[in-house]
Amino acid sequence: MSGFKGPGPGPLAGVRVLDVTQVMAGPFCGMLLADMGADVIKVEPPRGDQVREQPDKIEGESYSFLAVNRGKRGIVLDMKQAAGRDAFLRLAAGADVVLENNRPGVMSHLGVGYEQVRAVKPDIIYASISGFGQTGPYAPRGGYDLIAQGMSGLMSITGEEGQAPVKCGPPVTDLGAGLFCCTAILGALIHRGRTGEGQRIDTSLLEAGIALSVWESVEYFSGRGVPKPMGSAHRMNGPYQAIRCADGYITIGANNQRLWTTFANTIGRPELLTMEAFKDQRGRVENRRQLASLIEEVTTGGTRAEWLERFTAAGIPCGPVYDYAEVFSDPHVLARDMVQEVVYPGGTHARVVGPPVKMSRTPPAVRGRAPRMGEDTAAVLAEAGYGEAEIAAMREAGVLGSG
Repeated sequence: MSGFKGPGPGPLAGVRVLDVTQVMAGPFCGMLLADMGADVIKVEPPRGDQVREQPDKIEGESYSFLAVNRGKRGIVLDMKQAAGRDAFLRLAAGADVVLENNRPGVMSHLGVGYEQVRAVKPDIIYASISGFGQTGPYAPRGGYDLIAQGMSGLMSITGEEGQAPVKCGPPVTDLGAGLFCCTAILGALIHRGRTGEGQRIDTSLLEAGIALSVWESVEYFSGRGVPKPMGSAHRMNGPYQAIRCADGYITIGANNQRLWTTFANTIGRPELLTMEAFKDQRGRVENRRQLASLIEEVTTGGTRAEWLERFTAAGIPCGPVYDYAEVFSDPHVLARDMVQEVVYPGGTHARVVGPPVKMSRTPPAVRGRAPRMGEDTAAVLAEAGYGEAEIAAMREAGVLGSG
C-alpha cells in the first residue's frame, strides 16, 4: 500500500475523491485534499501520468510526480474499454468527488462525464479544471500555464518595463486553478451537507490568472491606464521592492507614510521626506526608479545582514531575497515544518514541501509518498466489490494496465 493513512484523521476524513488528473493543476488540487485527510484515488490510464516520465528519479519513481501526488492511492484503469469505464462508474458510485483536468468533452466521450456519473451518484461533486473552461469560444483549446499566463495579462506585467514579456517563475495559473478548485470543492461539500445536492465545478487556468490580477484590474478599471511591468516594485505603494546591498538584495516594505518616514531616517536620508517627488505614495510610485537609485546609494554600503538588522530594529518590514538553498535551510521555514520527508519502500527519504496551513484540531499532513503505478488497483477494486477472479480477468484483458 502507498501509505495514504497519515497522522491524524484530517478534516476531510471519510471523503473519497477519484482524481483523474495529470501533470500539475489537477494533481495539486487532489494533493491538497489528500493532505486534509481525504482518500484520494489517483486514476491513471495504462500509459500513466506523463509526469512519471520526468528524469528526476527516486527509487525508479519521478520526484516531480511525488511533488503533487503524495498521500494518494493509485490505480490504473483503461476507460477506453467498457470494463474500465464500468469499473470507474462503480467506484464513482461510492465516491464523493470526481476531479478531472482533461480537455472539455474527453470524459463524456469516455462515458464518465458529469451526467453519466450523476446517473449512478446523484449527489456527486464533479470538478473540472481546463485551460479555458467548459464553455466559451476557447473551450476546446488545450491550455498550459504559459499560455494562460500570457492570455490572462500576467506576462504583460511581469519583469521590467521595456523588456521582453516574462512569465512568473512558478506555474501560478496551474497552481492557482488547483487552489480555486480545491476551495470550490470544499464549498460544495458544505452545501451538500446542508442540502444533499451535488454539483458541477468548472474552473480554468485562464480564469485563475485573471482572478489573481487584483491590483492590476483596479488600475485598469479605475481609469489609470493599462498596467505595465514594474519589476519588483508595487504599483500602488512605495518604496515596496527589492533593493541592492553590498552582497545581494533584500526587500523592504515602507508602504505607508509612517513607515516611509521611519525608513528615510533609518538609512540616514531624512531630506528625502521633504523632496517634492516623494512627498506622497503616488509620487514615490511614479518616481520609483529615482527613489531606488537614491536608496541604493546608501544600502550598497552595507551587507544584507547589516541592513536587515537595522530595518527590523526600526520596525520596517523587510527580508532577504533567498535562493532555494537558503529558503529550505532557513530556521523559520524549518520551524514551520515546511520541509518534510516521505519514505519509499527501499528506505530512501525524499524531502517535500509541507502543508502551508496549520489547523489546531485537524491539521493537514503529509500522509505518505506518491503511489507507484497501479499500486492500489486490486485493493480499491476489492473495496468496490470486485472479486479476485474478476480483477485477474480485467488485468489479463489489459484494463488494469500491465502492472
